[in-house]
Amino acid sequence: MSPAGKAGVVHLVDASYFVFRAYHSLPAHLADADGEPTHALFGFALFLLDLLDGVRPERIAVAFDESLGGEASYRNSIYPAYKANREAAPPGLAQQFAHCRELCRVLGLAECASARYEADDLIGTLAAAARAAGLKSVLVTRDKDLAQLVREGDVFWDPAARARYGYEEIAARFGALPERMADYLALTGDPVDNVPGVPGVGPKSAARLFAEFASLEDLYGNLGRVARLPIRGAARLARSLAAHETDAYLARSLTSIVCDLPGVPSLDELRPRAVDPAIGAFLEERGLSAMLRARVERVAMRRLGDCA
Repeated sequence: MSPAGKAGVVHLVDASYFVFRAYHSLPAHLADADGEPTHALFGFALFLLDLLDGVRPERIAVAFDESLGGEASYRNSIYPAYKANREAAPPGLAQQFAHCRELCRVLGLAECASARYEADDLIGTLAAAARAAGLKSVLVTRDKDLAQLVREGDVFWDPAARARYGYEEIAARFGALPERMADYLALTGDPVDNVPGVPGVGPKSAARLFAEFASLEDLYGNLGRVARLPIRGAARLARSLAAHETDAYLARSLTSIVCDLPGVPSLDELRPRAVDPAIGAFLEERGLSAMLRARVERVAMRRLGDCA
């Protein structure tokens, strides 16, 4: 195997988490010559360069959420309150997101975003394309929603926790097998995204239900069995499920990741390109050249060696 990374693997990066993490964890005094903040860009650049330096991926895509508040998502047309609990994006963050996307391009990496769909959906579509081509995916994220995409041979990688989970480890970590995660989240709800779920169904009871039933359809097709399960309050649980069946299916339409979007980069486009010479000017304009130039040059030289 070449040093360029594990053959037959696609790294799919959920960029927004890492940008937000940098924004909230790094000092805001980092700024360019015009006084515009660059701390989120700097933190994201460190994360990305660490990944490229350590993994040297054969194929990689970086997916962004174009609408930071979620108000333009197609999920809002299904449920207007989706993500309505989130505060507006902090001042200057949208510009830093744009710079993070530009950073990916000058580093020679495929990046993508959609005005209507979320980064999860872009990653889901790319993961499905990789699977159809016989490739495995490494999902670089902390978002449990993306666990539903993991299949045999794939990896859910949370760099912040220094943790990796394969298919067989997802249920123990997140509560359900990957194929049942969207259903699981539909019952428990997701307060981060303002998805209400079914009253009285918590993570433990949902995990127990989806250890017994293969899907939401299987659960509701055999609802009479729920009251007889060895779960505390099983009869009450069965009544709540029956009363909120429509809500559960609505919630699943929100928690399910779309895997067939048009317009995503092709698998060939996910191969890293040579680092753009314009990256020097890009870093200089953002006031980051002194801190990042050596790291970028090392990645650029290794990229040339990988392509040789």
